[in-house]
Amino acid sequence: VQLQACGGGLVQAGGSLRLSCAASGRTFSSYALGWFRQSPGKEREFAAGISWSGGNKDYADSVKGRFTISRDDVKNTVYLQMNSLKPEDTAVYYCAAGAGIGVSRHVDRYDYWGQGTQVTVSS
Repeated sequence: VQLQACGGGLVQAGGSLRLSCAASGRTFSSYALGWFRQSPGKEREFAAGISWSGGNKDYADSVKGRFTISRDDVKNTVYLQMNSLKPEDTAVYYCAAGAGIGVSRHVDRYDYWGQGTQVTVSS
């Protein structure tokens, strides 16, 4: 599975962005998907995840109520809608796909990673 993330950019605090991650290769619909983020000097951290069926979703406490993850298996794309953005949301955002797992917060449970897209939120 090859993943290509896009949609990042510069936005003012309180604004919104929608990230997209398009997949190609193996059967997309059988993979759990996740969005992670990494700020300079920090470890990569979980932001949101969705099960292969789309029936289960999980969010980090820091983004709950502001971010929404969704998937479109026809378009082989996973989305992250980010609202009410804060300066602390500034990071490189990565999409990831994992085979044979449920929704997971753990980096090492995912098999494939996109290249990352920069999100910068100004105060």
